[in-house]
Amino acid sequence: MCPKFNTVSEISRVLKTFVAYLKRPDLYPELGRKIIKNTVNRGNAFKGKEKTNSWAASKAISQKEAVSKLFGIDIDPFKNNFAEILKEAERRQNECPIKMGGAGALELIYYSCEFANAKNAVETGVAYGWSSLAALLSLEKRGGTLYSSDMPYLAQDGDQYVGYVVPENLKPHWKLFRFADKESLPKIFADSASFDVVHYDSDKSYNGRFWAYTELYKHLRTGGVFISDDIGDNSAYQDFCEKNNIDTTVVEYEGKYIGVFVK
Repeated sequence: MCPKFNTVSEISRVLKTFVAYLKRPDLYPELGRKIIKNTVNRGNAFKGKEKTNSWAASKAISQKEAVSKLFGIDIDPFKNNFAEILKEAERRQNECPIKMGGAGALELIYYSCEFANAKNAVETGVAYGWSSLAALLSLEKRGGTLYSSDMPYLAQDGDQYVGYVVPENLKPHWKLFRFADKESLPKIFADSASFDVVHYDSDKSYNGRFWAYTELYKHLRTGGVFISDDIGDNSAYQDFCEKNNIDTTVVEYEGKYIGVFVK
C-alpha cells in the first residue's frame, strides 16, 4: 500500500526530506524504517487507538493531582520560581523561524527529576527543548546530565533550532544525540547504563514505541520515573504496561494523555 499525498506542498516536503536523507548516510537505517512504516506498516501508527483512549479517559487525572499522588509535591511554585527563565524561553520560541512542538507538562517532568533526586535522565524527542529545559532545571542542581535523542528536522532545515529554548548555562549538563532512537539509544546506554528518569516523546508508531519502551525500561533504575507523552495515539503504552504488570497513572493535559509511573 502506497502513502497518499493530498497537496503539492506535501509532495514537495516528502521529496525534500528524502533528498536530505540521501545526503546523510548515517541516517540510512532510519530512512529504510520510514519507508516500511509509511508503506507496509502504514496502519500500525493507530493500532488499538480507540481501546486505549477509552482506557486512558477512565483513569485520567490532572497533572497537579498526578504529581501530588505520585511524589507528594505541589506543582504550583514551579512557574513562579522559574518565571524569568520560562518567559525568555517563550520569547525564543516565538522568534524561531521553524515551527515545532510546544511546551508540554513541564511540571511533571521537573518534579519527576526532583522526586527521583535525578543525576541521569534520558529523553527521546526534543524539538524546541521545553522538556529538556524542565529536566535540566532540576538536574543542574546535582551536577547531573540529560541525554537526549532527536532526529534532525530534515524537511525544515531546522537542525540548528533543536533545543532552541535551552539557555547556554544549562547546556554543559546536556548531551544531545542527533539520530533516530534505534541509533541514539545504544550510544546513550553505552555512556550511561542506568537512569533516574525516562521521558518518551519521539516515534509515534506502535512498533517504534514498544521497542523504545522496552529498552528504556531496562535502563530505568528501581524507584525511577517513566513518562510517555501522547499515549492515546495507539495502544503501545497500555499494552506495555499490561505486559509488565505496571500500575500506571494517566494524566490528561491539553486534550492528550500522558502515562507516568514509578518503577
